[in-house]
Amino acid sequence: MSTRTRPAWLAAVTVLVVAVLCAVVVPSGAAAGAGVARGLDSLASASASASASASAGAGAGADAAAGLGAGQGSEAGPDPGAGGDGWVGTWYSAPVEAEPGGGPARTVRNVVRTTMGGSRARITVSNLFGAAPLDLRHATLATAAAPARTMRTLTFHGRARISVPPGGQAVSDPLTFEVPAAADLYMSVYAAGAVTWHPQALGTSYEVPGETDRAADPGAFAGTTGAWRYVTALDVEGPESARGSVVVLGDSITEGVGSTPGADRRWTDVLAERLRNLRQRSAGAPLAVLNAGIGGNGLLTGRSGPSGPDRFQRDALGRAGVRTVIVELGINDLLSGGERNADALLAGMRDLVRRGHARGVRVLGTTLAPCGGLRACTAQVEAVRETVNAAIRGGGVYEGVIDMDRILRAPDSPRELSPPYDSGDHLHPSDAGYRAVGAAIDPGAL
Repeated sequence: MSTRTRPAWLAAVTVLVVAVLCAVVVPSGAAAGAGVARGLDSLASASASASASASAGAGAGADAAAGLGAGQGSEAGPDPGAGGDGWVGTWYSAPVEAEPGGGPARTVRNVVRTTMGGSRARITVSNLFGAAPLDLRHATLATAAAPARTMRTLTFHGRARISVPPGGQAVSDPLTFEVPAAADLYMSVYAAGAVTWHPQALGTSYEVPGETDRAADPGAFAGTTGAWRYVTALDVEGPESARGSVVVLGDSITEGVGSTPGADRRWTDVLAERLRNLRQRSAGAPLAVLNAGIGGNGLLTGRSGPSGPDRFQRDALGRAGVRTVIVELGINDLLSGGERNADALLAGMRDLVRRGHARGVRVLGTTLAPCGGLRACTAQVEAVRETVNAAIRGGGVYEGVIDMDRILRAPDSPRELSPPYDSGDHLHPSDAGYRAVGAAIDPGAL
């Protein structure tokens, strides 16, 4: 290298060093949020996300150009897995699809139910199914019991406004916030652009269309919705988070179809209540319960949402603090005709168990619930269902079994739901049926 080119080289290095130092010296909120990055599977995935952020930011304003929110990792989430980093999921909503026609600016107030308390909180905003960037302008967290007193603004790498690229997500900076267990929280988002949603929340949330930011407004919203939008996870950190979480990967029976809307009477709600009461009596830390059910979802087929294997990493193993996964999938494969080979279904179940073991996570499973009375529940479907259930009961599939078939079936007609447990459609349990399932699970197996 000639002495004549050396000064230019030194100048370039100086600029680079200054840029790196500026990137390292960040506000305290962003510094706290740096711990989120520890959940990335690899440095390569972080680099890929940063590259996606840079491309998305080209036309999305100064906030997007800064790469904020898009460099939080893949849609798999913080992904502490069984190793954990002190964070545990207290609520989860499996992303299903892009909302048809979603995009205009609006404020959405998602009402979610916690299953574990904590002293710090973080949320995940998803653009998994978006074909365009999500312009996240403002997000807040509050308790539904006292929104005016508890409302707090969430930041992402120290910024309130970010751009989330298509297929990406953003995990907020840790927020000091007393999250109660078994309580409703408001996760409000003011945003425009692509919308990833869970269309069947079986509860009431709120929305206000238009360019006015209502995320920090503690007052009531006139518009109601039965869906969850933008947000997919709420994680907590605190004394109770030591034991971790149970994640249920399921279909509409896990989602709670047939239960009373807004009453939190899914079988996962019953299980969460039992675990919480059990730990209160023994003065121990509870296990959180995360509901990753998607109505119409299949074990091997993706008729509604991605198939079980395709979403197992994101919706189960990738959840904060996961210790045990319960798989409740397979009946939709039979009813839709997507897969009616018992050996194929059992192989799919065993593959999920193998993947869970590779991460040090325990994987339990349910038998397939009765469906007699449905037109689609033919003699062929019933034969395969019985074969699959016999194999699950016999061992060699899951580590433990929740025998949903025997819990719910009629004593004198085992191919059908017991009448008190039938919501009326001959497939989905009633409130009583869901309570019977949640009450039958051995907490020691978890």
